[in-house]
Amino acid sequence: MTPSQLAKSNTERGHQTAFFAFCAVTHLHGFDAAYQWDAEGDRYLSTLTYSVGIHQPRVPALKWIHAIHNQGHGDVIRGAAAKAEGLRAGVADVFLPYPVGMWHGLYLEMKRPEHKPKRNGTSKGHLSQKQFEFSEYVLKVGYGWCVCYGWREAAAMVRSYIEWR
Repeated sequence: MTPSQLAKSNTERGHQTAFFAFCAVTHLHGFDAAYQWDAEGDRYLSTLTYSVGIHQPRVPALKWIHAIHNQGHGDVIRGAAAKAEGLRAGVADVFLPYPVGMWHGLYLEMKRPEHKPKRNGTSKGHLSQKQFEFSEYVLKVGYGWCVCYGWREAAAMVRSYIEWR
């Protein structure tokens, strides 16, 4: 399934899943190939070749990009266990541990595209107080941080970040 197909549910989870599928293909084949795959479908993906050990990943910076599962832990018992294990409200959804320029890595907070605020404080998609505090802290200590409304914004942000010179 392409990223667009994965994001069809239009949930934050769907967009995050689409973003990680995009990153997996980008890691091996590059940004342009991942965008082409999304446009042309899985038929295009089957034309790409990659042999581990022979070819290096096209975008090695994406090897360790990962999600930070910090919400949706179900009932009170599982929520309490997650909190005891280190769950922290406000922490961003995704982290790219790759230094670029003055940044030690990049945090991404994912939101649904239609929740992009039209005016300050008047719609869904705004940061919670904890998310705002987290963003201020990570920026202060040398990490990049951004809000991405959908997988396409996240893909564009990561590309800009990695290719920044």
